[in-house]
Amino acid sequence: MLALIIANLPGLSIPVALAVVAVLGYVIGCRRREEIRVNQATAMRDLRRAWSVVRRLESVSLEVRVGLETHEKTVREFKRQLVRLSRRQGGINCSELSDEADRILKPTMYLSRQLGHAYDELRQHTNALLAFTEVRTDPLTRVNNRRGLDETLANLFAMMCRYGATFSIAIFDIDHFKLLNDEHGHVQGDVVLQNVAQALRDSVRETDFVARYGGEEFVVVMPETGLSGARIFSDRVRAAIASKLEVTVSGGVAMASDKEEPAALVARADTALYAAKNAGRNRIFEHDGTELHPVPRCDEELALSREATLGRATGSITHAPGKPAPDTDDEPAAAECDAQKLLGNEEQDRSSCADTVADPITGSYR
Repeated sequence: MLALIIANLPGLSIPVALAVVAVLGYVIGCRRREEIRVNQATAMRDLRRAWSVVRRLESVSLEVRVGLETHEKTVREFKRQLVRLSRRQGGINCSELSDEADRILKPTMYLSRQLGHAYDELRQHTNALLAFTEVRTDPLTRVNNRRGLDETLANLFAMMCRYGATFSIAIFDIDHFKLLNDEHGHVQGDVVLQNVAQALRDSVRETDFVARYGGEEFVVVMPETGLSGARIFSDRVRAAIASKLEVTVSGGVAMASDKEEPAALVARADTALYAAKNAGRNRIFEHDGTELHPVPRCDEELALSREATLGRATGSITHAPGKPAPDTDDEPAAAECDAQKLLGNEEQDRSSCADTVADPITGSYR
């Protein structure tokens, strides 16, 4: 309909009109995807804020309830003393004071009862929110569990079919975890699971979703992220865990397609994971929908870069067969400069490999 309206505008040819429609569709699609991403982040922030507010309200209402109960007991005791004094002395003033105490006590008792009901209702809501969270949280690692993962994938697939908002997932598996359990015990194994879960939490964006899939496997869901961004994220997580923890992980990456079900997406990522295991562990594979591909390891690329720079600095660099050697007139100065850069930036480069960086503007991994 929009294309027909634009095409009927005077002075516009059909190709120009179609181009205008395509541009408008792209702009609207971008804005809609951005709205979805912002809404997801807002929903997660609101849920955390609601939880915090409810707990605070519960605490405040309990404090006020206790204070009112204490006040009610004090007024009651004051009234009893007045009644005893009035009976002993028969004074009119004591009777009047007793009536005044009763006038104060009645609204206090009413307010105390009302607050008690409010506290009980608030407590019920707190328990409901806690139950909602707990049934979707893994008790050991405190990340989301399989139920939370299934619900999230179902929601994202629905949004992808409705709005075209794609996403990717990564499955990580701790290498040689059974051997670790056998040699060091399950207590140490639990600590490793908790540490890996924390490393994943520290690495993801606010809109990402971390879940324990089962055993020693974890899943990270990345909304509005293509295969390239998922590759970058996954390998940096792998490198970070290898450098900061005493274990390594293997991973599989896949991007969702509206032609498959959530189970098929997880199966593709799982297939990529086992390809990484079979290739030697401590590495990432991707499944592009038809084939498996290894993801270049950023620490290996960094090592090759340092080796090449060091070779140039020491004069031992080799040249490809059939290609002329470069001019070496300025080689000593360049080699000295490269050596200084290598020594000065080695730790920084290693850190950039291990740290997962999300663009502060777009929220994408780079």
